[in-house]
Amino acid sequence: MSPYTFPAVPARPEAEPQTVYVVASGDLRLAANQKTWPVQQLVEAQFAAALSTLGWQVKRAHGIDPAKGHGFIDNQRRGMDVFQNIPKDAPLAVVEAVWQYSHHVLAGLRDHQGPILLAANFAGDFPGLVGMLNLHGSLTKVGIAHSTVWSRDFTDQWAHDRMAEWLDSGRIVHDTSHVRPFPAIAGLPDSEEKALGLALAAELKVTKAILAVFDEGCMGMYNALIDDEYLNPAGVYKERLSQSALVAEMERVSDQEAAAVRAWLDQRGMNFHVDNSGDTRECLTDEQLTSQFKMYIAALRMADDFGADAVGIQYQQGLKDTVPASDLAEGLLNNVERPPVYDRAGSRELYAGKALPHFNEVDEGVAVDSLVTNRVWTAMGLDPATTLHDVRWGDEWDGQFVWVLQISGSVPASHLGGYANVHSWRQSYYYFPLGGGTLSGVSKPGEIVWSRVFIEDGKLQADLGRGTCVPLPEAEVQRRLEATNKEWPIMNVILHGVSRDQLMARHQSNHMNVAYAPDAATADRALIAKAVMFAAMGIEVHLAGDVLRDLA
Repeated sequence: MSPYTFPAVPARPEAEPQTVYVVASGDLRLAANQKTWPVQQLVEAQFAAALSTLGWQVKRAHGIDPAKGHGFIDNQRRGMDVFQNIPKDAPLAVVEAVWQYSHHVLAGLRDHQGPILLAANFAGDFPGLVGMLNLHGSLTKVGIAHSTVWSRDFTDQWAHDRMAEWLDSGRIVHDTSHVRPFPAIAGLPDSEEKALGLALAAELKVTKAILAVFDEGCMGMYNALIDDEYLNPAGVYKERLSQSALVAEMERVSDQEAAAVRAWLDQRGMNFHVDNSGDTRECLTDEQLTSQFKMYIAALRMADDFGADAVGIQYQQGLKDTVPASDLAEGLLNNVERPPVYDRAGSRELYAGKALPHFNEVDEGVAVDSLVTNRVWTAMGLDPATTLHDVRWGDEWDGQFVWVLQISGSVPASHLGGYANVHSWRQSYYYFPLGGGTLSGVSKPGEIVWSRVFIEDGKLQADLGRGTCVPLPEAEVQRRLEATNKEWPIMNVILHGVSRDQLMARHQSNHMNVAYAPDAATADRALIAKAVMFAAMGIEVHLAGDVLRDLA
């Protein structure tokens, strides 16, 4: 008899015929899961009804936790346990009506051998499509084969046909004909933009840049993590910092310094919706704002300490339980015109006259993108303010599909037309129990360049396109805000030559990075310089939609 104790390897069950196994990846925050659970149940029922018309049934692979009051997979261990009881070769659908943390299900999806479908509701109020796009980008990074489908309620013919295609063949082939490769640099005609992109990439390779990352990994965005091996050859390095150090630095900032930031913003007409006498779970207070201004000052001082060229604050887990939201600080950092901050001795202004790119939610794809955009736009004499937005939702207006891009809290003031157009509202208690104000408003009309840096096939890639932020009637803007998160900044944008379904099929993230240009011709020139810089850094570049069609 052996003296060793051998483990019993759990046996996986056999797949039931004509059955799709369903899982729901959720949030890490209990309040968010409880709030969104009723809608998740509705969307799962709609998905099941659609499958039944095709002769299939669904089997939910995990139950409801009565103590927690929801049926989401809400942590990584839970996901690992759930997948042990799913037949490894069965058709599997991840159905989402909410934001989800990709690592909750990533371990199980890595090992699954059957066809995988990511299905999401296309709605503004509950961001299933945002969660799905994140999981889509995460699986693409890993190289896990999967398909995607989205619908308002899964009763439309388009969704019906796509689901039938998946059940028949195990995959869905979407139209991505709007994407084409950027020409080889050697084949491009000589231009100042080409020369600029090459020069900036060569400078970066020699002088190098630092991304200050406050606690890597946020909101379960596996696709937002870019390994050093991808970044270092281009001259980009990380300084990994702790959010606890940021909070400690905040405690060293005086109330007088925070008050000076507030006074500067007040003088420029920023609108703070403060109520110091109301319920602090619902109201924005001066105390919350003071903490946020201290974070703004602390972030700049720490960035200066380490010689950082861009900063990313993790923004949620841990920090949300310690201090008010980081959003207000993030929006201020990204703007050239912002309250001055001095070193600890009060003698030297930090990053004077410059935007310090902040990559929200420590999305390192946005970090690379914002770093490059900042340098290209600055060299061209343009406003280098950048921001990421969630690809949140969209709807038809005047015969065109107008996207709602919306980030959870702040954009640079120049994107809103200046501080007089900025409103600061209290963040939602469900996500930010300690409150904090937003830097919010309606993005100004104008031309934008949009982009996304991602990992696919083991290499860094980037999609670049053009768009126009369009003015909408006030009633329509308010309808869109009410349909999403009205306390957050909104951008209503038409993406040139990219349909709703083409973007959903291709985009490898819930995030899209945007920057303004004064007119269409300048936007095209800036896009060329940016694409060349990316390519010279070793990034594989793609053009999306109607952009630079005549480029040789």
